Amino acid sequence: MARLGTGIGWRPEIADAVERMPGIDWVEVVAENTCPGHLPDSLRRLLDRGVTVVPHGVSLGVGGADRPDAGRLAALAERAEALGSPLVTEHIAFVRAGGPLTTTARLEAGHLLPVPRTRDALDVLCENVRIAQDALPVPLAVENIAALIAWPGEEMTEGQFLYELADRTGVRLLIDVANLHTNHVNRGEDPAKALAELPLEAIAYVHVAGGFERDGVWHDSHAHPVPASVLDILADLASRVSPPGVLLERDENFPEPGELERELDAIREAVGEAVGEASSVGGEASPREPGGRTDVPAAGDATRQRLGLAQAALLSALVAGTPAPEGFDRVRLGVQARSLAAKRADVVAKVAPELPEILGTGYRPAFLAYAQGHPMRGGYRQDALDFAEHVLLGGNPAEGRSRRELRRWWLDRSGPAPRSRSRLARVGRSLTGR
Repeated sequence: MARLGTGIGWRPEIADAVERMPGIDWVEVVAENTCPGHLPDSLRRLLDRGVTVVPHGVSLGVGGADRPDAGRLAALAERAEALGSPLVTEHIAFVRAGGPLTTTARLEAGHLLPVPRTRDALDVLCENVRIAQDALPVPLAVENIAALIAWPGEEMTEGQFLYELADRTGVRLLIDVANLHTNHVNRGEDPAKALAELPLEAIAYVHVAGGFERDGVWHDSHAHPVPASVLDILADLASRVSPPGVLLERDENFPEPGELERELDAIREAVGEAVGEASSVGGEASPREPGGRTDVPAAGDATRQRLGLAQAALLSALVAGTPAPEGFDRVRLGVQARSLAAKRADVVAKVAPELPEILGTGYRPAFLAYAQGHPMRGGYRQDALDFAEHVLLGGNPAEGRSRRELRRWWLDRSGPAPRSRSRLARVGRSLTGR
């Protein structure tokens, strides 16, 4: 695989700054936020300049118990082709659970959740990765994620789990050193041990990002400066193998362009010094050839069902208030549940900025109260509509002008086809008192 160099996550808020930054060899875009037929002008200009653009998926859920959705895979493939990308990336995570496989309610996390490092989960993951590889026109790389919680009864370390995944499927790895730091703080896992166990030749590129610590828990925010501890892990990785690419992630709370450029310089320095030291003592690992193995055995339905039931129980505890599954740290589950609700509130506010404008300071407490008993049943746009309907039906006091504005907003965005008469009638009666 060709070397990518130094890159940054492209976001609309910093698009102009990214175009002007010196030494940017490539960018990464969130696949689900990219429309192949309507690329932003900034991305088109970068492509015209020969800057590589890599689509990074967040919703496939390749670590879930179900087989990957064909429609989501087709969308990833379409974006890779539209952008002329050399590879596609996703996460080793599950993002939804339940449904026909487990005969339980379908739940959406709206977030990346860790898979258990067990043989069952590995078998399912390997088959899902193979299915994804077969559906994509370019190689796939999968990313290790950050986690607040740990599954009980795990059978492998993170490094062992990733090694077996890469060995059995030929998949590339996207190693996030910030996530290794997060799991060090939150789960007591040694980043150096994880790096020592990885198949270094499988690394496609590396993520670097910032976060913050609160009450002994590290939050992988992507909204804070990269700490020295993360750069140290990056340097450790680069001392073992020269990474084909390194990318700075920042998703919100964007600083001035000069600060981002200084973070990129610190990343280059950490990699450059470590690679120089590695070269003096033995060189670097040989790159892995593209393509995946085809002898991955199918995961049986019983295996998928066992994993599905476990994931559904965990997700239900996090988003629907059901009891914590046996063996989990209840305090950490509470932290994760509050984090998921807060993220929902933030994303809904971005997707539907009119809601906090209409409800003012009452928006956030109202949404957090709503989230406690109302799991996501679709994407964030649907979540915004469901929340507004909940408020209109009496879930929160929105009186006078605010109520009228909210009703107009909800009616305007309920879809090209009207919702059922009974639902509209319920909302209408709630507003007129009849």
